[in-house]
Amino acid sequence: MKKEKEGKKEKKSRWQIYRGALSMILLVSCMTFVGLGILSVYEQIPGNIKLKLGEEQVLNMGLPVAGEIQKIENGNVEAVTAGEQDPSNIPADSIHVDLSNAVTMRADELNTYRMDLKLFGVIPFKQVNIEVIQNQLVTPVGLPVGIYLKTDGILVVGVGDFLSLGGQNVSPSRYLLKSGDYILSVDGEAVQSKAGFMQMIEECGGYPVVLKIRRDGEEFEVEVQPVQNQSGSYKLGIWVRDNAQGVGTLTFVDSEGHFGALGHGINDVDTSIVMEVSGGTLYGTEIIAIKKGKRGDPGEMTGMIEYTDQNILGVISDNTTQGVFGTCNETMLSQIEGEPIPIGLKQDVEIGPAQILCAVGGEAKYYDIEIKECHLDHNNVNKGIVLQVTDPELIALTGGIIQGMSGAPIIQNGKLIGAVTHVLVNDSTSGYGIFIEEMLDTGN
Repeated sequence: MKKEKEGKKEKKSRWQIYRGALSMILLVSCMTFVGLGILSVYEQIPGNIKLKLGEEQVLNMGLPVAGEIQKIENGNVEAVTAGEQDPSNIPADSIHVDLSNAVTMRADELNTYRMDLKLFGVIPFKQVNIEVIQNQLVTPVGLPVGIYLKTDGILVVGVGDFLSLGGQNVSPSRYLLKSGDYILSVDGEAVQSKAGFMQMIEECGGYPVVLKIRRDGEEFEVEVQPVQNQSGSYKLGIWVRDNAQGVGTLTFVDSEGHFGALGHGINDVDTSIVMEVSGGTLYGTEIIAIKKGKRGDPGEMTGMIEYTDQNILGVISDNTTQGVFGTCNETMLSQIEGEPIPIGLKQDVEIGPAQILCAVGGEAKYYDIEIKECHLDHNNVNKGIVLQVTDPELIALTGGIIQGMSGAPIIQNGKLIGAVTHVLVNDSTSGYGIFIEEMLDTGN
């Protein structure tokens, strides 16, 4: 009898443990589900919103957040919620908005604002900057171009060992230099090229050299002792680069001849970082071959570039995460046939049909695509738009998106909304794009 009671008690105890464990698992699962939901809401709200001066802009997010818009500088904002007939003039210093409904906003002065949002209107949640900008017309281009960049200093792409004149394994620059450093000068003399740098080291006479280095935006000096290799030449044990070339697509040109291209920066092939440049040149290019993309192979456009003065189309001033920027010359401007169109901001982009403009077939032509997703506050600005090529002609020509199409402008509802940036390796018909407002931020 006693054993039976102990058995029941033990069984009951085990059941309580199981029930407690199941309850804990359920609680953790619910908390995880709620946390992921809150995170999803957070990521759907852009950290920065732009409004066109004098135009009504609709924010239709359908999210359980509300808050106040406050002026950072002087200015008036007009705002209405969905269902009202006319905008209400609100000269107050703050305006209440509820993003669970469609909100129409309008600003009549260039100004900046801050929107403090609360989850369910109660819990402090996210701060959003609002900037009023001039409406802008730009011309989508879609033509392939050759790009030549000159690094701002000599880029160190690797540090290694070599055999000295005496047969020893040496590495003079180890612990002093690293990949991604830029060498600006040698013993106070500015470095102009890779060849010039190598000559400076060769002529050092075996004495230590002082290198001025830029690393992560900071400049400092290091002293390095060159060592003779087995050929008798003085070396530092580093690999360096002073330029980069490639083929991409010109995205837009504005009324002053300024251009934006690629939609992403040009990275060094060894360090994978965006190259810091002192300038560059835009060249005409002729597409001589197209390798179709397929699963596991993104494909590419092969261009022939003549690096001659007669083939120059413009100068490059900036290489950034958002693209390559500069100014076109008259030769380039004469090749652009399109008309200026308005830009579309993030809130203007819709899930559904759109087009890209590119010249894979010899001339710039519009091809149909589908906007599948929009990530308004994506950590990677180059992947804010998810798109898929639906045009049978383009798929037949290229298989979808291929290398060299980066920068192809994306047009929807008569507005330039972005540019193609990447292809999905496992699906050549699908890829990513950058919102045009991200490119214009840098281009301006």
